[in-house]
Amino acid sequence: MIERPTLVHFLAIQTNDYIHIKCLISLKKIQPHDQHFGLVPHLGSGLEKDTKNHQSPIQALKLLSRDSFQVKVVGLNSEKNPTLEKVIESDSYGAINIRINTKNQDIQSLQVFEESFQPGVELLLGNFIPLTIKDPKKVIICDFDKTLVDTKYSTTKEVYTSLTRPIHYFPTVTESVEILKNYIKHGYHPFILSASPHFYEGAMRDWLYKNSIYTAGIFLKDYRQIFSILEESLTPKDLKIQGLYKLNHLLDILMMTEIPSELVLMGDNFESDPVIYLCLAKFLHNEMDPWKFCHFLNGHEAFKMNKKQMTRLLNKLYKLSGDLKKAQSKGMQPLIKIFIRKKVSEDQIDIPSELESKRKLVKLYQALPSEVALEESKKLTKKWSQNLRE
Repeated sequence: MIERPTLVHFLAIQTNDYIHIKCLISLKKIQPHDQHFGLVPHLGSGLEKDTKNHQSPIQALKLLSRDSFQVKVVGLNSEKNPTLEKVIESDSYGAINIRINTKNQDIQSLQVFEESFQPGVELLLGNFIPLTIKDPKKVIICDFDKTLVDTKYSTTKEVYTSLTRPIHYFPTVTESVEILKNYIKHGYHPFILSASPHFYEGAMRDWLYKNSIYTAGIFLKDYRQIFSILEESLTPKDLKIQGLYKLNHLLDILMMTEIPSELVLMGDNFESDPVIYLCLAKFLHNEMDPWKFCHFLNGHEAFKMNKKQMTRLLNKLYKLSGDLKKAQSKGMQPLIKIFIRKKVSEDQIDIPSELESKRKLVKLYQALPSEVALEESKKLTKKWSQNLRE
């Protein structure tokens, strides 16, 4: 067994003038004779993915290790000739989030190399085709836990169960899946948000392939930052409070797609999704400037921030406000629709009075896990328990 840098995930989005790259690299032990040594398939296609051998999140637990890397990105034109070369330093967790100016350049595919692990040697991490989003941009962003899958993380036993079993063991929320797939069918680009740890990527991708969702960008929480004394991007309170984490990733997606003309947000009413989505809608409709918006959020329980978190959020908001001004100069304002999976007994959701004017954007729907999914989950749980006893 040898160690080498490997992509945990890679997302490249190509817009009119830029390629936006978000990826995570980690060291992984592999067999030297592995036929896939040095090669990583396009993470966005997945049509050939074998969904019979589902992996559980705990199989990727080793990705909690912390390393930094130097990456070279090469852009190739339609004739496979290089037209772009960019060297990028990752942060101390192996994460990269960058926007590269590609105006007037023909870029059809990307090659990604790691240069620092073995000095003088370029290790191929993968070949990728960027996801192209052209005007008019249409985007759907969907929460995962309790929106697409009825997962449970309340107790230690439930956390252990989620780590050791593939996601398809949990009941699928069929109506949510159908809403998402219907928008994809109508040309919306999907992005999936989850508060699950970053090493859930493979297990979650398995579940998406099984449900015929092949091109979704996945955004997960990097729990390593929570335990860093110096980082402070995420703190122990953010283990329970998801508002700031989700908002940050929502802003990341919007900066990568450069303000879509149509935006659909899907979530549930079990945590803070309605407040997060309505706050974002208020900002995108130019009803709050970044400073006022940031301080408004900090007054709500779902968005308690330290000074470093507030500074970073403000920085993102000001960057995004620049894209908003460009869109508004062209007479564009994003059309926003919000789908919230409601709890069984409620007729409406409670929202802060400051967000009441945006309530009309919300469509509540009741979605219970399908009887087939519940029955299958019970069978798998019984089988899993028997295996443990044996």
